[in-house]
Amino acid sequence: MRNTGGNIQQADRLKSLDALRGFDMFWIMGAEEIFILLGAITGWPVLEWWAGQMTHVEWHGFQAYDMIFPLFLFIAGVSFPFSVSKRLAVKGGKQALYRHIFKRGFILILLGIIYNNGISFDIESMRFSSVLGRIGLAWMFAALIFMNTKNWKSRMVWFWGLLIFYWLLFLIFKAPDLGDPDRYSMQGNISSYIDRTILPGRLCCYGFGDNEGLLPTIAAIGTGLLGMLTGEFLKSKIKPMKKVLYLSIAGILLIIIGQIWNLAFPINKNLWSSSFVCHVGGLSILLLALFYLIIDVCKYQKWAFFFVVIGMNPITIYLANRVIGFSKATDFIFGGLAELVPDTWSALIIAIGYVTVGWLFLYLLYKKKIFLKV
Repeated sequence: MRNTGGNIQQADRLKSLDALRGFDMFWIMGAEEIFILLGAITGWPVLEWWAGQMTHVEWHGFQAYDMIFPLFLFIAGVSFPFSVSKRLAVKGGKQALYRHIFKRGFILILLGIIYNNGISFDIESMRFSSVLGRIGLAWMFAALIFMNTKNWKSRMVWFWGLLIFYWLLFLIFKAPDLGDPDRYSMQGNISSYIDRTILPGRLCCYGFGDNEGLLPTIAAIGTGLLGMLTGEFLKSKIKPMKKVLYLSIAGILLIIIGQIWNLAFPINKNLWSSSFVCHVGGLSILLLALFYLIIDVCKYQKWAFFFVVIGMNPITIYLANRVIGFSKATDFIFGGLAELVPDTWSALIIAIGYVTVGWLFLYLLYKKKIFLKV
């Protein structure tokens, strides 16, 4: 944690990026439960449909909840080009930036292990793969690629090269141990085989491999690099409305490519398939274009404050939900009200209360200008 004084909103800081990051984290701080309950209570088709989107697809396919993780990694990538020039300008320059890149990657991996009960020191039941670990590794390698390439064209070569190379690994290899001929199944894919062969401790979350395993990090680097390419484009001197147009076109093209690639390499979050990278990458770009248009171009910003508060402390709320939890505070504040209404509504009140308590916690940190920076 650090106090940033009065320097919350730097001149070149995109408010839309903070709002989008907060919008992303909003769905894992309890909001998904609110909409699941609303769908069940009201029976409205739109809410029922959205409630159905608030869970992960078991294997092949895509639902909105599968978007949260890659969108966060994408946003982390978008932020990087904005910070590069600042870090290069301080004492130490490029060497200091490299130290920051490696340090951040290592800290995120360590926090991911701690998040998965790493401090219990029970090696057999410990899980070494994690959401934060994948973000740390993918962002770190993407940043190294970004720093060691000359222009956006060479970075695009890296992006497509990573995705094609990753796909070729599945085409060439399959799991040799369980006799499943389907190279994209839970048992038969090479990624799961590597996880159950190499990774110590326990695996999560589908029995035959880990959904944040080793091999998909290759494709996840592509997600981070796509964010950096997008951030580099947003920093350009192109007129804002043209940026929105070009981003929208790029997002739609990526979704189309993802759907075509899906015919050969299924969209799959657990495998972080190349088609998944394209599909969620396109959706991420479209979401960013929309937030950028509304918040930074049209200057409709007041509505976004709720999400900005979350987006300024995303790692904090992610860890707090695991380490602290807000259940007792929620029961203390909202439990009495929940007992006054029918059972069908009491769970909804508690769910709304849980999100409210979490947001107020972040708002207190925001007002004190305290932000967890990694």
